[in-house]
Parts: sequence; structure tokens; C-alpha cells
Amino acid sequence: MQAAYTTVSTRRGFDRSHQPVQIPLQPFQESKMIQPIEPVEPPKRVIREWPPAVRAYVQRSFSENHTVKGVARQDLEAKLKAIISEAAENDTLLTVDWDNMPLPQQMLLEERARSYQSSQLLTNQQFSDAHAAQHPDGLKSKKRKSTEADGLEDGNPPWRTNQIPLGDRITYTDKRIKFDRSNELRKKRFGEILPSTPTTLDEEMTLGPVVGTCEILEKKYLRLTAPPKAATVRPLHVLRRTLELLKEKWKTDKNYNYICDQFKSMRQDLTVQHIRNDFTVNVYEIHARIALETGDMGEYNQCQTQLYALYALKLGGHPIEFKAYRILYFIYTGSKTDMNDLIADLTIAEKNEPPIKHALETRSALALGNYNRFFKLYLVAPGMGAYLLDMSIQRERLSALANIARAYKPQVRLRFITEELGFESDQEAARFICDHQAGDFLTSKDDQVLLECGGKSAALFEKLRKDPPKLSTP
Repeated sequence: MQAAYTTVSTRRGFDRSHQPVQIPLQPFQESKMIQPIEPVEPPKRVIREWPPAVRAYVQRSFSENHTVKGVARQDLEAKLKAIISEAAENDTLLTVDWDNMPLPQQMLLEERARSYQSSQLLTNQQFSDAHAAQHPDGLKSKKRKSTEADGLEDGNPPWRTNQIPLGDRITYTDKRIKFDRSNELRKKRFGEILPSTPTTLDEEMTLGPVVGTCEILEKKYLRLTAPPKAATVRPLHVLRRTLELLKEKWKTDKNYNYICDQFKSMRQDLTVQHIRNDFTVNVYEIHARIALETGDMGEYNQCQTQLYALYALKLGGHPIEFKAYRILYFIYTGSKTDMNDLIADLTIAEKNEPPIKHALETRSALALGNYNRFFKLYLVAPGMGAYLLDMSIQRERLSALANIARAYKPQVRLRFITEELGFESDQEAARFICDHQAGDFLTSKDDQVLLECGGKSAALFEKLRKDPPKLSTP
């Protein structure tokens, strides 16, 4: 850029040619008082919904299999909230390896152990200081103890190998007695909840994945209280043989307590070896189906929770079948939030799959109060969906009977009840009514069994709907 010039005349200082003097103009400079506006950093992306891996981590934390004695639920919830909040603030919810993240109860135990050890070190130091104050010739005393220790093969001081209590062999001052008592109280208070912290662990024990060497096919399930030993864990090829054996035993014996215990043992061996493949999915699916068949909703829910995380890894299996079961399970539990989350995750293609389509139609029929449609869908539930609907069928039948008793007067045929509420026979319908203390409303006329409708029967069924008695499922 060329400099600008201006011509001025001066009263003195003309040169000999009497030419005017040209003075260059300085370019305009911005005021130093005006500071440029620094660009504002865009806010970090906020994740409003937990990823599936985080949800699975939360469910594992509250699983009965991971319950730790001495860790209160409120402490567990507080620690879990702190873990997830820290990940959210650091924007690492999607990058943390939640599958291998230690559970909050494990972290709490480790923190307590460290705190306990620190307090022990502090107390021992206080003991040493008090002892030094009582023994001016401290160096001589230390030398004597060192000499005694050198005579032992394991290097432990003599009092550790002597069965006589330390307090009976050493004269304490009042201050040391106070320290010793506080130490004993601390041991009693934390002894049940703090894990043992040996200086060395068995070479076969490890905190990472275990490579099993056990060849036994059947093994009782035991909750782990220490790192597992390889000699007690079955490797993958043995677990495959175990699965085939258990499938045959279930067909012949139908001993659910035994089968459930064996499957939990298999799942534990898979977990400690960090085995996640199609075989893992198969184990959880078979256990879930057996749990459904026997009505064990607690064990089924544990299996379906793990399957939800395994399906996210694209390991095979039957995700469509079990997503449909998951919808029916939320119908049973009445969990609207979980239901909405699950439906929001379904793709258009998944919604058109027959099992999922049936489950969604069942949910819609209940939401609209269309019991006629609901019981028709109940009779044609695919797969093992009927087992899940059986868990809520009593509640829905009582609700439908309350509506029928209000709408139909003075009577309805028992055959109508059988067809509308999905009973297999009139005898089954009559037994259901009698089991709910409504047998007095059944009458016989012209070789037909009738159900009295009106205020009294409607009030009874409405009461039963709100508080159904505990009856065995059909």
C-alpha cells in the first residue's frame, strides 16, 4: 500500500528551490482501547440419554449377583451417581469401557481398605512415637528388635508367631492402651465389610481375565468373594459340552433349581474369562427361555438385561424374538419409561417383524382398554410370549370382568366370558371366578351358566382388579 502524502508550506526551512515540503501521512491506527472480540467456544455436546453400555453398567451394579455385604444401597447409589456424573462432565460417556469398569461397590471396598490401611499406618506411627518417648535409648531398642527378626526365616517379628497376646507381654502406658483399644474397636467395626488385603496373592489369582483349566462339566454356582482361580474355571470348549449336557437334563428331568444353578455357574465362568461371543448369547438365551417356562421373572430379567448389551455388540442370536419379549415384560411390570425407551430404539424394519409387531399391538390394545383384542392376541402369541402374558393375565381378566359387570345387565352367559377372556373352557372360566370369591354371582338357568352383573359384582371385580390375590399362573 502506497503511503499518502500532503503538501504543506512552512514559514521557515524552505530549500533553495523553494519547493514545498511533502510530509507522509501515517495510516489510521485503531485505538488501543478497542479490543477485538475473542471467538466464543461452542458449548460441549450434552448427551441427554445414557448409552446402552451405561445402562447395562447400572443394571450390573444393582444386580443381586453383585451384592456386597456391608455396602449400603444409598452408598452404592451415591458412588454410581458420582462415576456417571464425572464421565458426563468430561464428555466420555461414549468412550469409557463400561464393560470392564469396576462396579461401584468394588470401588467403595477398595477405598475403605485404603482408608483402613492409612489409619493403621498412622496408629502404628503413633505407637512408635509413644514408645520412643518412654525409651530414651531408642537406637538400642530398635537394634534388639532387628536382631530378633533376623533369626526368623519369614522375617516376621517374634510377636507375630507367638500365640500370647501382645498386650499380655508388653507393659503399656495409658496413652498406648488408649491407642490399642481404638485400634481394636476399628477392627471390630470394619472387620466384616473390609476385604482381606494380603501382601501377596496366589499366582493363579488375577484381577484380569482368567484362562480356565477346569475339566469338570457340572459345577455348583458359588458367589465370588476373591479373584477366581484358573483351576476352578471351565474354558470355552468345556462349557460347550456342559451346555449340551444341561439341555438334555432339562428335557428329561425338568429340575429347574439344579438347571438354574448350573446355568448361573456357566455364566460366571464366561464372565470371569471375558468371553463374549455367539456362544455367550446362546447360553443367556436358553437360560432366559427356561426361566420363562418356569415363571422365574427375576432370573429372566437378569438374562434379558445381559442380552440387551450383547445384542448391541452384534454377536448373533435372536434379538427380534427377545426384543418382543422385552416389550411384553414391560407390559407385566408396567414400566412406561422403559417401554418408551425401547420403542424409541426400534427401527422401522424391526417394528414390522411379526414378533415385535404382535407385542406392539398387544400394548396398544391394553392402552385403549380393548380387552377383546388383547385376549385374541394373547391366544396367538408367538414363541414364548404367552408365558410373559401369563404373568399379567390375571390382572387383565379381572379388569375386563369389572367392565363387563358394569356394561351388561342383568346377566351374561358364562360361554361369553370364556370366549371374551381367552379361557380354554367354561370350566376354567368358572373356576377363575370362584377362585376370586365371586362364585355367588354364578347362577344356572335353562341349562346355561350365567354371571350376574350389576353394582355388587362390578364393585367386587373392581376391588380385585386394584388388589388381585396371589394365585398360581395358568
